[in-house]
Amino acid sequence: MNWTMPPETAPQERIWMAFPRQGMTLGATEAERAAGYAAWAMVANTIAERMPVTMVVDPTETARAASMLSGEITRVEHPIGEFWMRDTGPTFVLSDDGRLGAVDWIFNGWGGQDWSDPGPDRYVAAFIAEIAGAERLPSLLVNEGGGLHVDGAGTVLLTDTVQLGAERNPHADRGRVEAEMARLLGATNPVWLSRGLTRDYEAFGTSGHVDMVATCPAPGQILLHVQDNPEHPDHAVMQALRAELEAARDASGAPFEIIELPAPELLRDAEGWVDYSYVNHLAINGAVIACGFGEPKEDARAAEILGHAYPGREIVTLDARELFARGGGIHCITQQQPRASAP
Repeated sequence: MNWTMPPETAPQERIWMAFPRQGMTLGATEAERAAGYAAWAMVANTIAERMPVTMVVDPTETARAASMLSGEITRVEHPIGEFWMRDTGPTFVLSDDGRLGAVDWIFNGWGGQDWSDPGPDRYVAAFIAEIAGAERLPSLLVNEGGGLHVDGAGTVLLTDTVQLGAERNPHADRGRVEAEMARLLGATNPVWLSRGLTRDYEAFGTSGHVDMVATCPAPGQILLHVQDNPEHPDHAVMQALRAELEAARDASGAPFEIIELPAPELLRDAEGWVDYSYVNHLAINGAVIACGFGEPKEDARAAEILGHAYPGREIVTLDARELFARGGGIHCITQQQPRASAP
């Protein structure tokens, strides 16, 4: 049986999310926690206006989720530790005959971060697979959905410091990782990037998730994060990553068309260098749910670029600053389930 991960632009059945629960990631004060709950609910309710959403809710948050989420959202109860569904949930794939599969990566809290609570999440992917009617596809690779992007035509974007990091897969090499990507995702053209953004190696970081750096709106195309200000350390980081992508080829052997997505102007927040990235958006049926950062000119420029990259889709920009303050963006808290053509 051959499995393939469709591109995010393929027709989707629903979007999966996890409702926040109290802990270090959510916030230390009541105000911080309230802002976190509101940010997750805003994203979920916005998507639910356009397509089905299922929210996994920890038993400790049942009442709050019911009060904050749209009645259009399906809620299912299950213990969770973290609530970044891109990473803790399954990666959905389709078989040659159109059946739904769910890749169950090993999740160890982004390499065993001391603030993470990965224990309950080892069962989340299997739980979702059962509800979705998907065949569970277990993997021995420690990995997260935010650590890869596919174009649906054979290419997968990966990062040395994620899949090959000693805290995740100390005995793996590129060959083993690439074989697993081919087996589970149908991706036979791996493109390795050397690292991720600067802040992603600090507190609440993932050590280099590619979904903050680059994505594939179509085969042969890459939307690339750009930091134009040389004061920011990511200016040099992104110049190096662009050179790596310019040297890479798509599955057909052609160079990639690189489309720049410049970062907003803000360089620092109270914690240090920001990793604000418009790349961390979600394509859904008929729309793109985009990150905004309270900078009207830059947010509008990013929306225009996304509109050209995803023709015919509505571009919906949501303020993502509270998500980024906790370590990620809109893509990080969502997971798409592609539409299957067979039971």
